[in-house]
Amino acid sequence: MIDFRYHLVSIVAIFLALAVGIVMGTTLLQSPAIESALRTSNQMTQDNTQLRAQLDALRGREAGNDSFVTALTAQRVAGELTGQHVVLIETPSSSTAYREAEQQVLAQAGALVTGRVLLDEKFADPKQSGVIDGLANSLKPEGMTFPAAATPYAKVGAVLAATVLTTDQAQASTANPATGAVLGGFEEGGFLSIEGDPNKRATLAVMFAPEKPYEGDNAEAQADALVKLAGGLDAGGKGTVVTATAPTAAASGGVISALRDDSEVAKRVSTVDTPDMPAGRIVIVDALREQLSGRAGHYGVGTGAPTFQPAAPTATPSPTQSGS
Repeated sequence: MIDFRYHLVSIVAIFLALAVGIVMGTTLLQSPAIESALRTSNQMTQDNTQLRAQLDALRGREAGNDSFVTALTAQRVAGELTGQHVVLIETPSSSTAYREAEQQVLAQAGALVTGRVLLDEKFADPKQSGVIDGLANSLKPEGMTFPAAATPYAKVGAVLAATVLTTDQAQASTANPATGAVLGGFEEGGFLSIEGDPNKRATLAVMFAPEKPYEGDNAEAQADALVKLAGGLDAGGKGTVVTATAPTAAASGGVISALRDDSEVAKRVSTVDTPDMPAGRIVIVDALREQLSGRAGHYGVGTGAPTFQPAAPTATPSPTQSGS
């Protein structure tokens, strides 16, 4: 008769054999998988190291290039804007660092910055469009009429342009006596603030668009408000350039993107999407120079910019030069 110990030993033997089989089978199956995973991991580590080295090299090249361009900027832009007066328009979330850097390049180009107009967040808020419209109508100079289809922001663009800009070089850096209360009226309403003396009219304008695209249901209307403002400024002076970085330029809700999509304003107002680059700051000066000649273009590396910079101006042959 088989006793209990025999059964117990048999059962233990069976489970032991089963366990050994499972372990051996699993080991045999996993070994190729583990080796493959190790090879993949080693390759990824190697690739990552190579990519980091390439990135470091590219950063070094970029830093060297930026340093070279910065050192030559004053020489490159010298005299391009001599005698011109520029007003700077800063929008909510625009970059102070880019504005300061560009202001220095404008000075190197011979331009005088008359002042800065800093727009408040609520300036482009659609809920404030009725107030904006009322202020534009009440503060406009005597004799100014708006087109029947003019939007509130087209109107305010025309009114602000009459205040801070002029097409007459002789009137540059002089105040328009008919618009003395305009900046104060919008400032009192909390729509903007000023630095310097933008009331003394400039001939050119540079708008620093928001570096954060507008979002939500009102994004399109907010971006369009600043596009219409840029169009109004351009009409009141000798030219306007709007600038913001390429990621913003390509984004939905970005002012640069909206402007480039606006066929009417895009024909007159230039855009530059590289204010973060030393070379891009030179391009802004070149775009202003091009505006003075009555042309406009869209420059940079982002969507809607066919070339990085305007074409170099063609030298006019002197009367003594041969045409052949």
